[in-house]
Amino acid sequence: MEAQEILQNTVFVVLYGGVIMLNMVAALYLLFRRGNAIAPEVTSPVPLRRWAAAFMIASALSHLFWLFYASHPTPAAYVIVCGLDQFMFFPTIAGILVSMMQDRHRTVWPVLVLQIPSLVLMSLCLIRGDEDLYTPVSIYIFALYAVLMLNTFLAVRHYRRWLRDNYADLENKEIWLSLLILAVFLLFFIMYSATEGNRVLLFLLQIDNIVIVGLLLWRVETLQQLSECAPQEEESAEEVQKASAPPAIPPGIGHLLKKHCEDGQLYLQHDLTLAQLAQIIGTNRYYLSQHFAQQGITYNAYINGLRVRHFIRLYREAVADQRIFTAQQLAFESGFHSYSTFGATFKRNIGMTVTQWMRSAAE
Repeated sequence: MEAQEILQNTVFVVLYGGVIMLNMVAALYLLFRRGNAIAPEVTSPVPLRRWAAAFMIASALSHLFWLFYASHPTPAAYVIVCGLDQFMFFPTIAGILVSMMQDRHRTVWPVLVLQIPSLVLMSLCLIRGDEDLYTPVSIYIFALYAVLMLNTFLAVRHYRRWLRDNYADLENKEIWLSLLILAVFLLFFIMYSATEGNRVLLFLLQIDNIVIVGLLLWRVETLQQLSECAPQEEESAEEVQKASAPPAIPPGIGHLLKKHCEDGQLYLQHDLTLAQLAQIIGTNRYYLSQHFAQQGITYNAYINGLRVRHFIRLYREAVADQRIFTAQQLAFESGFHSYSTFGATFKRNIGMTVTQWMRSAAE
């Protein structure tokens, strides 16, 4: 579809304008709203709110730039708009992706540096009027985006492991939605790169933008700010040195865990972190983490395994006393935040669902 035809399609223009307004309203909401409307009990990471708002502002500006190009469809205008989009979208997308992972401090300056070659090539396109440079620019941008996506995917896998090594409760911390946002961003980039002359993709790109705004709002408002999100910044120089050496775990950690965590039922405490447990039993996070690693389990698996056993004990006591109860009630009394997490953990530990186990236990 020719650029001028965009302005003659009423449905598209209404949708296009609606997307601009949606992005701006959502950005202002994230920047100026105090607290969350979707999950009031959650404290969101401030960097994520800001990066998400920056992306939405960039998206609204991009729509305005392309509207200008539709009115003045020249090769120079096309190169300028593409360059502005790249300069705005790459850093904001990278900022969103890295700020969803709170295991350590990450920056987006490498993305800015990696944009320099393509921006130089675009400048040459304008100066020389050489359209042959469009191809290497496109190839470089595709390669840059592929590297960004691959790097994020690998970082997300590492982050999942870090969460399970440090947190007993993963509600409002897990990252499956982050992977979904990664996939939607990838779809956004693919459609953005192929929309020229395609009426269907132009409409789908607007729908994808709406989906991105919705997902980002949901992710921002349901992702918990982690108070202990940068282990390497909290550890002392001595601990960092130990971390670089072969494990030399002090004896007695297993006994301390049994005394304080198992017999003392610390596992019933919601949001008990590895660092908190280490402090309670009188060791440090490094040694405790290495202890679990030697056992071949994560901290999350250890705590939730104790909670499952506690549930089984409560169930048998309730049956013996002929008390009225529900599995959900016993799961919460066993330290679980959500029944869905309990159900998945129970099946992973016992090998059958809660209902199947209760049926077999009653036989």
